[in-house]
Amino acid sequence: MTTPFREATIDLDAIADNVRHFRRLTQTDVIAVVKANAYGHGAAAVAVAALSGGATRLGVAEIAEALELRRAGITAPIVAWLHAPGERFEHAAAQGVELGISSFDQLEAAASVASVDHPVGVHLKFETGLSRNGIAPADWGRVLAEAARLERIGRLRIVGLFSHLSNTSAEDDRAALARFLEGVDAAESFGIRPEIRHIAATAAAIDLPETRLDAVRIGIGIYGLSPFDGRTSAELGLRPAMTLRGAVAAVRRVPAGAGVSYGYDHRTDRDTTLVLVPFGYADGVPRHASGRLPVSIGGRRYTNVGRIAMDQFVVDVGDHSVSVGDEVVLFGDPTLGLPSAAEWADAAGTIDYEIVTRIGPRVPRRAS
Repeated sequence: MTTPFREATIDLDAIADNVRHFRRLTQTDVIAVVKANAYGHGAAAVAVAALSGGATRLGVAEIAEALELRRAGITAPIVAWLHAPGERFEHAAAQGVELGISSFDQLEAAASVASVDHPVGVHLKFETGLSRNGIAPADWGRVLAEAARLERIGRLRIVGLFSHLSNTSAEDDRAALARFLEGVDAAESFGIRPEIRHIAATAAAIDLPETRLDAVRIGIGIYGLSPFDGRTSAELGLRPAMTLRGAVAAVRRVPAGAGVSYGYDHRTDRDTTLVLVPFGYADGVPRHASGRLPVSIGGRRYTNVGRIAMDQFVVDVGDHSVSVGDEVVLFGDPTLGLPSAAEWADAAGTIDYEIVTRIGPRVPRRAS
């Protein structure tokens, strides 16, 4: 079998298993977050796998992402929570997409596209300390009163109340939870009794049981990656779903002192063999990790040398035998001896979320 030039292999069974793990762990509903093309894994395929694993709802940032899932034939409940200023919600309402509401204006816009027979499903988001979107505490009374009225007259269906945690510390997250529950109590005082309350994402779902409520929103965890520094996927009972691999594009024997890639940031210190890997920053390989990225070739681990370019980078394999077309694995499941997305994140000074999400569109995704 010919090694693909570039490819991200997505283990959909791992996605489903990771969702099952969170169902067992939290004993509550799982909202599978598939925004940003499912963190680079392929939204439609991941959504189907997550639902097969027991997810009861899908979460996305933008309405366009929700509509793409509808076009792919996915009929499960979907909530979208980040909207452009002045956005109209006709298409979302027509496709049964639930809307995250963060302001009075958004509430009115959602109600304006409802019909008597088809109220718009909404999740009211409370600002509880993250200082991003969400209904400000000073506006809770006004928004809740109007939301309750609109639900009574059949324009809205208040599906959920939600917020988001900072993951700064357990104390900060518990404080945010307390503020959220104040919002829930305020909603109840207006007669609002939602189907679900949700505030926990992956980290809190694992470490703070009191935040699990009626549902948890699992993003990075369903992809089998850890949200914690110093705690691996395996330690959390998760299996990474993405393996990034390609074929060695060139092999070159060079003498000591040979310059490598732009700027000659690296020069060889001995006679050695250099191999070319056909991935670069156009494919999401972080350029600022030049000289630190681990890869696996022929079951051996190496670190790249020289600057990462737009389409390629170089690996020094010493005197080991490597041929054009040999498989190179950039990252995958570390329990199989492969470099991990977390190691790449460490090399780039970032987080594993960014590593997988930034893998570019010219890298084909293949389900396995």
